[in-house]
Amino acid sequence: MERTAKARARRRVAKTIEHVPDLPAFEPPSVESLQWLAGPLRTYFAPKLFGLEHVHPRKPALYVGNHSIYGLIDLSLFGAELYQQKGIYLRGLADRGHFFVPGWADLLTKLGAVIGSRETCAQLMEQKQHILVFPGGGREVARRKGEQYKLIWKARTGFVRMAIRYGYPIVPFAQVGADDAFDILVDADDVMRSPLGRLLKTTGIADTFLRGGEMIFPLARGLGLTALPRPERFYYSVVPAIETRQYAGREDDDEVIYDLRDRVRDAIRDEIARLRTYRKTDREVSFVRRLINRFG
Repeated sequence: MERTAKARARRRVAKTIEHVPDLPAFEPPSVESLQWLAGPLRTYFAPKLFGLEHVHPRKPALYVGNHSIYGLIDLSLFGAELYQQKGIYLRGLADRGHFFVPGWADLLTKLGAVIGSRETCAQLMEQKQHILVFPGGGREVARRKGEQYKLIWKARTGFVRMAIRYGYPIVPFAQVGADDAFDILVDADDVMRSPLGRLLKTTGIADTFLRGGEMIFPLARGLGLTALPRPERFYYSVVPAIETRQYAGREDDDEVIYDLRDRVRDAIRDEIARLRTYRKTDREVSFVRRLINRFG
């Protein structure tokens, strides 16, 4: 049970936030430049966004959603659409592993992403930034077979505690499409059961670099026999914000924390289900797109 870890989570998150160097000044790219970058993705995936009436540019919030397999394309489109249509630029809390990759780390930094820690989150909240977080983190990106649209949050509650500490509203959102653009052929479980997995385990590589094998990304097929994702239409939906100010001073109250976290999780799950149902009747999806995705 997740709550069996509540004492450990409380000790970890309730610690006084240590001083870390201030985040460097950040100037978002222009709307035009971001739209130019996202243009090819928009053409290929034809995203559709619902619930814009629930977002407010002048009210900083913590946006919480479901991550998808590989976790890049869908995130890029959501951020670009929100920026263009509402003027909201999301600062992403990213897994530390991203920042060990030369070149990629520089790109993420230029786009405003920061290491996902309590310290950096606190600084962004003090700056009144709009923040994006996926509680499932890298584990939701490294999906296994049969895990389409599953939320894998474990006992993570840090995002709720930080939202309460700074009085940030939590804005749940759901995304559908990317998990259907690929078919997983080999996942982390397959690897860890293989001779390669045993080698990774005995040499310590799995535990040192791959979190015990958890962060082994799947080998997936997209369009035809290629790794190119099928042109599934992407759907996004933002639901009404969940306010946290009424819980001020209670970021260490496990009953409040888990109840609030469960409200956010259930809102995302319900919206994922709604989007998947809506997609079946979306008449705006072209015949060609449907045909490609059916036989791709």
